[in-house]
Amino acid sequence: MRALGLDEVWWLVSPGNVLKPVEGMADLPVRYASARRVARGVPIRVTAIEAEMGTRYTVDTLSQIVRRYPRFRFIWLMGADNLAQFHRWRDWRGIARLMPIAVIARPGYDAHAMASPAMVWLRRWRRHGQESLAKDGSGARRRIPALYPLQFDPDPMSATAIRAADPDWHRRIPAFPMRDMLTKHPVRQVSRKGSLASLGAKS
Repeated sequence: MRALGLDEVWWLVSPGNVLKPVEGMADLPVRYASARRVARGVPIRVTAIEAEMGTRYTVDTLSQIVRRYPRFRFIWLMGADNLAQFHRWRDWRGIARLMPIAVIARPGYDAHAMASPAMVWLRRWRRHGQESLAKDGSGARRRIPALYPLQFDPDPMSATAIRAADPDWHRRIPAFPMRDMLTKHPVRQVSRKGSLASLGAKS
């Protein structure tokens, strides 16, 4: 958030990932509650808005969010593991034209990400060194496409490894109803058809 000059992060917890198998995926309300626990005490707004909108692909979700919140300026946050397969996403170039993209280093994925078809296309819009949205001013709205590599110490945590080590984790999450931190609507289980992602927002 400091590097990009963001006011807050929106963590999009959605029904599922179209590039991953549904088997073994916990229900949306459980994953939402787990994300709320992780984000406790920090300026991260956890939301299941994708399930409410009924969108299947990230580009459609982001298009609706931009229209629904016209007074916000957004930047798409993704790990290097996602950049490595970004070219497989529906209309990934459309995502890059909707808002700037920041890529967070992930152990073992940086080389694949740098050699990916998406990175080859995005490289011309890469912001180098310490350049950030904070320095770009209102650039989140007009300087797109834009790619911001974030070279923090890579986080070794892996959701896949965590689930493999503790396959029953979701049974320990309280199943009481929760309201979405963004829309204020109850979070309910729906068909698993979306993605897991996050946004940085400037109001």
